[in-house]
Amino acid sequence: MSKALVWEYMTVQEVREALEGGMRTVLVPLGVTEQHGYHLPLRTDCYNAEEISRRAAEATGCFLAPTLAYTYSGGELPGTINVSPHVVTQIVVEILNSLCLQGLQNIVLVLGHGGSENDRATQEAAEIFLRNNPQFHDRNIAVYRFWLNSPTCERAFKEGDFHSGWFETSMLLYWVPDQVRDEFVLDEPEVVQMMREDQDAYQLKRKNVEHDLVVPAVRQHPDIKVGVMGEPEKATAEIGRQITEEAVGGLLGLISKMRSAGG
Repeated sequence: MSKALVWEYMTVQEVREALEGGMRTVLVPLGVTEQHGYHLPLRTDCYNAEEISRRAAEATGCFLAPTLAYTYSGGELPGTINVSPHVVTQIVVEILNSLCLQGLQNIVLVLGHGGSENDRATQEAAEIFLRNNPQFHDRNIAVYRFWLNSPTCERAFKEGDFHSGWFETSMLLYWVPDQVRDEFVLDEPEVVQMMREDQDAYQLKRKNVEHDLVVPAVRQHPDIKVGVMGEPEKATAEIGRQITEEAVGGLLGLISKMRSAGG
């Protein structure tokens, strides 16, 4: 079995030797530090990105870059640390530039957080970087969203299970069961139903002037105290294993295709 090249634990010489040996692929886990109810830790989305990336890196022997833990959540409950989307875009652009300058050919940004603002910020970072750097047009850059490559996650979403629900709790039960608290606490029933019907319903939008061109002010809905969007009591480690295999399989397929294109 191949062994992951874990960037942050390597030395200058070890990275140099790997590059000189022809390793040109790196996975960059992108997480967030945010609210995940009372039963999951604030670094849940970092685990999402790390664990999937680590398994793929171990299978392929490619580089595994350090996890970016500070991005944009949009949540406002205690513990959440928000970095504005435009700053996230710039941070990712700088990471891409640094990796490309060192000769990396295939760069996969592995998202652990599915927030729409953060998703757009990451996608825009990749697009802007390539647009502004024609000297790197020979490089392959991808944004990997694990939930789009997992039929189990797709089933969860159809059931209205999103943030901190059974699919996400299952992943942590499989990876780091000691990090999952025993008591599942939910918001008031009407709030829970609201979030299961629309995962973006946590946002409360207000305009002082009702007009299509007026930009609304957005805050987290004040009735949300816990923030769980799903049914975590249905979670099992076996479901977590299934999601992991699906997500890692999709990532391995992407890596293979990128490598076959050169690099």
